Amino acid sequence: MSEQQAPGIGTQTTGRLYGVGLGPGDPSLMTVRAVQVIADADVIAYHSARHGRSIARSIAAEHLRADHIEEALVYPVTTESTDHPGGYRGALDDFYEAAAARLAVHLDAGRTVAVISEGDPLFYGSYQHMHKRLAHRYPTEVIPGVTSISAAAARLGKPLAEADEVLTILPGTLPEEELTARLAATDTAVVMKLGRTFPTVRRAMERSGRLPEAHYVERATMAGERTDALAAIDPETDTVPYFSVTVVPSRVAEESYRAPGKVAADEADEAAEPSGPGEVVVVGTGPAGPLWLTPESRGALAAAEDLVGYTTYLDRVPVRPGQRRHASDNKVESERAELALDLARRGRKVAVVSGGDPGVFAMATAVVEVASQDPYRSVPVRVLPGVTAANAAAARAGAPLGHDYAVISLSDRLKPWEVIAERLHAAASADLALALYNPGSRSRTWQVGKARELLLEHRAPDTPVILARDIGGPEESVRTVRLTDLDPTQVDMRTLLIIGSSQTQTARRDDGTDVVWTPRRYPEGQ
Repeated sequence: MSEQQAPGIGTQTTGRLYGVGLGPGDPSLMTVRAVQVIADADVIAYHSARHGRSIARSIAAEHLRADHIEEALVYPVTTESTDHPGGYRGALDDFYEAAAARLAVHLDAGRTVAVISEGDPLFYGSYQHMHKRLAHRYPTEVIPGVTSISAAAARLGKPLAEADEVLTILPGTLPEEELTARLAATDTAVVMKLGRTFPTVRRAMERSGRLPEAHYVERATMAGERTDALAAIDPETDTVPYFSVTVVPSRVAEESYRAPGKVAADEADEAAEPSGPGEVVVVGTGPAGPLWLTPESRGALAAAEDLVGYTTYLDRVPVRPGQRRHASDNKVESERAELALDLARRGRKVAVVSGGDPGVFAMATAVVEVASQDPYRSVPVRVLPGVTAANAAAARAGAPLGHDYAVISLSDRLKPWEVIAERLHAAASADLALALYNPGSRSRTWQVGKARELLLEHRAPDTPVILARDIGGPEESVRTVRLTDLDPTQVDMRTLLIIGSSQTQTARRDDGTDVVWTPRRYPEGQ
């Protein structure tokens, strides 16, 4: 970066600012460049708490000279208890402004300033607050350092991520619900900033189902280093310092460490007597791809040893090493349920993959029904909700299901048409908006026309009808037509129909799109 002139100092060039990463604690893990910069610097700045002891300074101590100018940037507060009028954040902002002003004096005088920081300067580092305030004013270079998460993984001997795995780095200061959701959704994770947050972090690990996989690392590469299973750390009796992390390592890597005969043994177990229950989790994947998955569902799919489901829905789930996939067509729901429950009886963790919400015209019914019979009554079964097609389609159109509505399947494969017609009459006469699932297929081409005729006995011809096809998919389309103009040939199995009530309204927006909504207020006397 080219040199700049400090304002008001004529032709004198300014000093250079360095943000220097020192690594996780062991001085031997400092980079060669970090040592060089410290050696050449005029001023060494470091942050510390009020006690004055700086971890950063202790790491770099052997490289400091007697003629170095030292700037100790002492935090005014380390907890959120403060009488500052701006509260904790206000107190810190004032401190950072004052600290930056102190360093600017040296830089304006032409001195080189190295702000040393444990770990990496721009990874949860204190240096970054100086960088934001000074880097646009002075020539600046950041020297990266080995992070604490890299050190923790190295000390554990556990890869953080492999292949397509996603690593999520979380501050333990997040609310417990947020931590739980993010831990459930990711492949691998590191949670930092423990200390007082440890009880919350441990509960989040347990609630997300990640506790058995999680490891604890305290002061990695420093004196007093400690590693253990996270489950072995008691939040009531163990002291957990701020410089600790929890690591949920790579599942792919763990799978690759299995003994060579393990896969063959697992396959042999298929024919063995039940050794004890595993678990069946029925997972709703939403109407389309990963954007519609809940964090809980994403975590359950990643944790499963076996995936069971209709081929189309299984194809939405990323392939993970070590997982076995049991695909079938869409007409063998009871058989899929029995397969999943049999696998769970043999101790397997099984996810039954369903589209949309598994409890809405989907796999949860079949699994729960079979699980209520011998010999499956003792097998743990959980159902995880998903975004159902009706809600997804309604969101694309606006708010057509904003008031009372009914959900009806037009498929007569599992119930006679007479029952469907009776329910359509009842819902239409009650002036409910309708979400119609399974309206048509190659073998069912007449139901939409019959439903339109029946509904016109109760609804005005201009009642809005939404044709929502492949919502969330590559061929998504949403159209609004009048009930009298509903064309059955434009409806297939990938289409969901939403029929408005007498109160449903439509409007054309400035961008040329139609918006449909059903008011939450219903006129009195109707």
